[in-house]
Amino acid sequence: MSRLRTPSRPTYLRVVRASAWYDLAVTAGFATPWTYVLVHDTLSSCGRALGLGALPELDPWQILFANLMGSVVVVWAVLRIVRPLPEYGLFDGIARALFATWQAYALAHGVSRLLWLFFGVEVAFGVLQLVPWRWDRNADLAGSGGGPADGCPLDTASR
Repeated sequence: MSRLRTPSRPTYLRVVRASAWYDLAVTAGFATPWTYVLVHDTLSSCGRALGLGALPELDPWQILFANLMGSVVVVWAVLRIVRPLPEYGLFDGIARALFATWQAYALAHGVSRLLWLFFGVEVAFGVLQLVPWRWDRNADLAGSGGGPADGCPLDTASR
């Protein structure tokens, strides 16, 4: 049998919390139409100043999707700040792999190169949160650590 082993708690939980603070700082401005306009204008100005390209002109659909993404990420970030758990790091790492995939797709299709700055952070936090998880192929049903009683959602030994 195999099961997923939880990474060492103190250091790993600091990474989970740090990634949450980053998310909160970067996405809070996306959560409302009023703040998103300010973030959009600031990012466009920075992109032009750095020669990385501006964001496309605002439209109601873009604002809606930015607000939806911002709202969900802010709530997810607050949860990880208030109650950081190893499992949240695992799922956040998976979400970051998805975000990085779609960011790479957008970059390949000509969006502002300003996205590279966010892509790099997504990949870094994704690696930091996923790599510490290990599959233990020698774990038996009576083994300790990482099982359902320890809160590991991906325990395969009990299935």
